[in-house]
This record gives sequence, structure tokens and C-alpha cells, in this order.
Amino acid sequence: MDFSAELLTLIKYFILGLVQGITEPIPISSSGHLIIFRELFGVKANGLSFEIFVNFASLLAVLVIYRNDIIRLVTNGTRYIVKKEKEESDRKDFQFIIYLIIATIPVGVFGVLFGDAIGDALSNTKIVGFTLLITAVALWLIRNLRGRKNDGDLTTKDAIIVGLAQMVALTPGISRSGATIVGSMLVGMKQETALRFAFLLYIPVSLGTGILEIPEILKDPNINSLLIPYIIAFITTFIATYFALKWFMDIMAKGNLKYFSYYCVIVGILVILFL
Repeated sequence: MDFSAELLTLIKYFILGLVQGITEPIPISSSGHLIIFRELFGVKANGLSFEIFVNFASLLAVLVIYRNDIIRLVTNGTRYIVKKEKEESDRKDFQFIIYLIIATIPVGVFGVLFGDAIGDALSNTKIVGFTLLITAVALWLIRNLRGRKNDGDLTTKDAIIVGLAQMVALTPGISRSGATIVGSMLVGMKQETALRFAFLLYIPVSLGTGILEIPEILKDPNINSLLIPYIIAFITTFIATYFALKWFMDIMAKGNLKYFSYYCVIVGILVILFL
């Protein structure tokens, strides 16, 4: 491979990392956009190792942003278990952890059984175009919702509904963050609570997927020849996810989800017509 070809490859993977990083935390489907840009760049997908690799970079960015919430939940949840005298704040955080576990079960079970089959069967641009339109409709339906539930007001039913919503997001083009936020707001969560629940829920799912798919990454035929492009994509994804999530937190506070709905409609139609 000559220098110009190598440089072009690095640029392509830099852009793919940027796309993953920007689209992971906002409700427009990172998996769908990776499929679209791979089609545009002529980057062939051999399994899901690249998606898993950059998804782990997004996970690290989420961990950094929500580190204080994670430390508080672990500390208070552990204290609730070991202490005889139970404090109300500890009980609420312990329950919040339980609800995260409950909400993880549907996508965990369904993902292990059917995740690869869904990814292989539905990873084409036409389907992504249609599923982006579905995402647009879902975001439009919740655009004016203003819930009242805080962290301590959630129920098992809420966790199950959000978990089922996340399971739907196994379909490429259905935004994971969008699906979980839609589910969270439909059950009456406040924007801040919905956002926190959605991204703390992302952590066990992403971590579990990464661990289960380590063999997939190791047997990727491109891992040696594309190691540097993968690393560039990883670093780019981490940085882009961090700033995109910070930006999206501000968007959620202002209740401007309708603009993501408009975006998904435009991109979905363009993809269906031209790709």
C-alpha cells in the first residue's frame, strides 16, 4: 500500500471514529451512521469487531462523564447491603441499581440469542433509512413530554419498559440512546433522570457486549493490517463522544429533541433514495 493510500485509509477511519463518537450519545443511531459511512467510503465490514472496538471508546467517555453517579451508586448501594440501619438515600440508590439490572436483562438475553443474526440480516443502508424514520417518529412523539419522576420514584414496571425499548435498538438505525430515552420519558421520567438512566444503562450493555465479543475482535482478519487506523478511530471516538454527550445533556435540559427527529427524517429519506 503506497503512502497516499495509507493516508486515505487513516482519514477514513478518523471520520468513522468521529461519526461513531458524535452519534453514539445523541438519538440518531451510531450503528446506522457507521453503515451509511462505510457504504460511502467503500469500507467492507467483516463481522462487528470495528463497531465493538469504537463502542468501547464511547463507553469510556460515558464512564468519565458519569463517574460521580457511578461512585455514588456503588458506595450507597454497598452500604445499604452491609449496614443494619438503612438510610433512605442508600435505599433509593440501591433500588436504582436493581432497576438498571432489570432493564439490562431483555437486551442481554435477546442480544446473546439473536444479536449477531439481527446485525447480519439488517445491516444494509435501505433498512437503516427506514429505521431512521422510525426513530424520527418516536422522538417526535415525546418532543413535548415533561415527566415528574426522579431517580427514587422509579418502579419495576418502568425498568422493564425501558429495557424492552433498549432491546428494540439492536436493530441498526434504531438509536439506542433514543430508544431508552423515549422509553424513559414515556414512563414519566424527568429529562435529567431519563438521560441518567439511559446512559448508566448503556454501561453494562456495552461492557457485556465488549467482553463477549473479544474472540470476534481477535479473529478479525483486518486487526493487524488496520491496527493503527483502529487506534485512531478509538481515540477520535472517545473525544467526540465526550463532547457530544456534554452537548446533548444541554439539549435535553432545553427539551429540543424535535430537531433530532427532523434530522432522522431527512437522512432516512436521502438514504432510501440514493444509497
